[in-house]
Amino acid sequence: MLPKLFLQIDKTAHISIRRFIDARDVSHMGAFECGEIIDLEVSVPRRMGTTTPVLRIHRDGGWDSDIPMDFKGSDNINDMYCLALDTASLCGEAGCGLFYYEIMLVRGDHTLYTDMQNNCDFTLSEREGNRFRLLVYERGFKTPENFGRGVMYQIFPDRFYRGESQEAKNIPVRADAILNTDWENGIPQFAKTVGEPLENNMFFGGNLYGVCEKLDYLCSLGVSVIYLCPIFEAYSNHKYDTGNYFKVDDMFGGEAALRVLIDKAREKGISVILDGVFNHTGDDSLYFNRRGRYGEGGAYNDRNSPYYNWYHFKNHPCEYEAWWGIEILPRLNQSNEACRAYFTGEGGVIQRYIDMGIGGWRLDVADELCDEFLDELRVRAKSASGGQAVIIGEVWENAAEKTAYGKRRRYLQGRQLDSVMNYPLRSAIIDFCLWGDAEALYNTLVEIYSSYPRQVSDKLMNIIGTHDTERILTVLGRDMGDEDRSMSELSVSRLSPEQRVRGVKLLKIAAALQYTVYGIPSLYYGDEVGLEGYRDPFCRMPFPWHETETAERAELLDYYKALGHIRQTEAAFDGGDFHILGHSEAALCFIREKGDSKIIVVVNRGDGQGLSIPDGDVYVDLISGEEYTDTVHIPTDTVKILKDVKK
Repeated sequence: MLPKLFLQIDKTAHISIRRFIDARDVSHMGAFECGEIIDLEVSVPRRMGTTTPVLRIHRDGGWDSDIPMDFKGSDNINDMYCLALDTASLCGEAGCGLFYYEIMLVRGDHTLYTDMQNNCDFTLSEREGNRFRLLVYERGFKTPENFGRGVMYQIFPDRFYRGESQEAKNIPVRADAILNTDWENGIPQFAKTVGEPLENNMFFGGNLYGVCEKLDYLCSLGVSVIYLCPIFEAYSNHKYDTGNYFKVDDMFGGEAALRVLIDKAREKGISVILDGVFNHTGDDSLYFNRRGRYGEGGAYNDRNSPYYNWYHFKNHPCEYEAWWGIEILPRLNQSNEACRAYFTGEGGVIQRYIDMGIGGWRLDVADELCDEFLDELRVRAKSASGGQAVIIGEVWENAAEKTAYGKRRRYLQGRQLDSVMNYPLRSAIIDFCLWGDAEALYNTLVEIYSSYPRQVSDKLMNIIGTHDTERILTVLGRDMGDEDRSMSELSVSRLSPEQRVRGVKLLKIAAALQYTVYGIPSLYYGDEVGLEGYRDPFCRMPFPWHETETAERAELLDYYKALGHIRQTEAAFDGGDFHILGHSEAALCFIREKGDSKIIVVVNRGDGQGLSIPDGDVYVDLISGEEYTDTVHIPTDTVKILKDVKK
């Protein structure tokens, strides 16, 4: 059966127009495998007087072509036109590509154009507007089958758990490190003003053995993937200034601790993915060695160093390219073949840790990694893992058409990434929770789902908080302008009881969306117990293990456990179809389906809503346990996750 795009022109207003595929599946609207023939159909009211609809298609960075459509038939009210579009011919030898198209409705000397809104909905315009996006990905492109189920859990290792085992207690503290023993009330180091230099050598003592000791806790949350922020040897507590890629930091327990964690996690059905910081190293590293900690060599000290050409020196040694101009983070020169091979070659960094048993990589600042590097990384990761290692990129915008540094990226065309961090969804969820903007949420969900290959959408890393963002509870509970205070004020600022109640109420809505739309939810450590914090480093506070039994934290934790259980047990959330049933100004309703599993999710930030249940059907709310056979009342600021349990 041919993939079918169906465009229906509104019969009355000629303005409000919606595009459909196979009646309702928007997941196959803007992304197709090379070699597929797309059966494009357009239904036009006869009274509009259209002589010939024309497909105008543009290859990104290349040619334009106008293709008249063929008359297919009429019911005397609507005329139907069709066109078979061969994606292999569009792509040519490249085997993949990005295209943009519109439909022109020619009416004598007057032409109307489709004006795309979210890669799905559109209006008609008398001038050329926004074109639809069409991504053709490489034949055979697959994403890992074992990734996407359950819940991902992001851990900032120094702040998660110290560990009580003898191995954890025997971990040495580096001589130049400051150990903050106040896990309950300690404040991370912070600069007085944003961007001011900071040592970042204060540690709270969290380690990988500590993660091992909390695996049962993670299982109770439905966790299937642990994502560790960087663990390689580095001077700072955050480890984004890598010192040696082939060494796990001793303060985290070293390689022995990582191996134990991988093995113990695997026993519980949990995989471990690592943070790949491959765009830059630390200046205090084996490769750059500005501070001389690694002997006399290194690119900074020696023009004859094997690492010299790994960097971009303008005037050796003091002037060099650095990430965002931060001199402690010199940028790697990935156009250098030896530099790339260190990571992507036989026995390189990528293969070493996959051979050790990790489940894949999250790539830091993917926009700054060159195409050659990403291409080679995918080949190595997939060959080393039998195709099962996942590759996730840090991309903050729509990755199907992302342009970075003046160059269009091809992340999702089959030769680079499996998934990206779903920052557009995060923004839409926050706007919905704060302002009740269901239209923006609808548009974001539709645009991403209709832009990405289905196998990517099912694996998207759905975030509402990370180590780079303010804590989600703080975002949802604070008053506007709170974040503009000084760093000293923010370091000790906490939500008032009233703000916290409001924040928790909205967080439940945000989390329910994060867990039930397409993709896999990524839970940032501590969000499940309402950890607060403004911008970095206050979003990286120690996990409040001493408070998890308090009534408020326990109630939120139970809610997250319930969501995790739903993710684990309901087949509809394991790559099930996604379709939006409807939305109003402040409410949204969608369905997830897979086989016999059918679940309807309704979120409401506006006035009370009612959802009618078809005769003979019975739905149960998986959160409250309530059963419905007639009408489901959706009060203001609530979520219902309704499972069809026909009796």
